[in-house]
Amino acid sequence: MAEKPQPVKVPYCAACSMPAEYCEFAPDFEKCKPWLLQNAPELYPDLLKEADEKEADKVSEQLQSVGISSSGSRDGAASTAPRGDSSSNKPEEVKRLPGGKVKKKDKQEVVIEKVIRNKRKCITVVKGLELFGIKLSDASKKLGKKFATGASVVKGPTDKEQIDVQGDISLDIVEFLTETWPDVPEAAIYFIEDGKKVPVV
Repeated sequence: MAEKPQPVKVPYCAACSMPAEYCEFAPDFEKCKPWLLQNAPELYPDLLKEADEKEADKVSEQLQSVGISSSGSRDGAASTAPRGDSSSNKPEEVKRLPGGKVKKKDKQEVVIEKVIRNKRKCITVVKGLELFGIKLSDASKKLGKKFATGASVVKGPTDKEQIDVQGDISLDIVEFLTETWPDVPEAAIYFIEDGKKVPVV
């Protein structure tokens, strides 16, 4: 007589109550990760690698912070104050991305580009107004009223918002920007001509 098949034991996640194989499709996979690391690490070997990398990053950060404080304690109490101030200012100025890359601050500049579509339709693209504290929705309304065209806020190819204005207004827009928003200096406005950034002034 043949052996009876044994039932398969399926582990269910305590966070999302789905089978462990389907946790990655749950609405919040981040909540499931700790449970999966403890109870079903063989299903997600990539999670183990991520956890090891995170722990290594934490250890290296702790070692760097210990190294800075220990070098300051050797020099004496008088010289530790200036070093402490300079090290506390650096993290505010430099933001680090995952992998240790340094995030560059965006330069405050407005870039104006003329895009031609269908060989005769022209669109003027204005980027960078938000860096001067200008609401893009308000700016697009003002541009549309001033030049009697359609103007809209659109996400650009780099997922940053920009203003698309119908028509070629690149010659008149510089004067309008500097008059309407005095915070935008003329030296910070650039045109893109033949793929190169050219200053207006």
